[in-house]
Amino acid sequence: MVVENQLTDDEVDRVFHALAAATRRDILRRTLAEESSVSSLARAYDMSFAAVQKHIAVLEDAGLVIKRAEGRERLVRADPAMIAGARALLARYEELWRARIDRLDALLAEPPRPVHDPKKGN
Repeated sequence: MVVENQLTDDEVDRVFHALAAATRRDILRRTLAEESSVSSLARAYDMSFAAVQKHIAVLEDAGLVIKRAEGRERLVRADPAMIAGARALLARYEELWRARIDRLDALLAEPPRPVHDPKKGN
């Protein structure tokens, strides 16, 4: 079974690379709850403002967040559409593995077949 995906291979790579870091996952979680300024996000982490900006840039490159200017502030919010695309891909992989497990369960539930033994004449 081939898993079809609405995201391109490059998009999938960028999304899962972005989700590989705990800080980026936390930024995504925070911006799902509410739009936040880059400054307020930076205050939440024990790292430089520039480091937080780089994390946001990775998330933005992956399409997981959208950054917009409002006056002098840069506001960040999560993009549920890209998150839904990644979730759908994972759901398809889950379906694939569940189907394999179901087939294995069915195979194991079958009664054993008699084995041909030439010494016994059967």
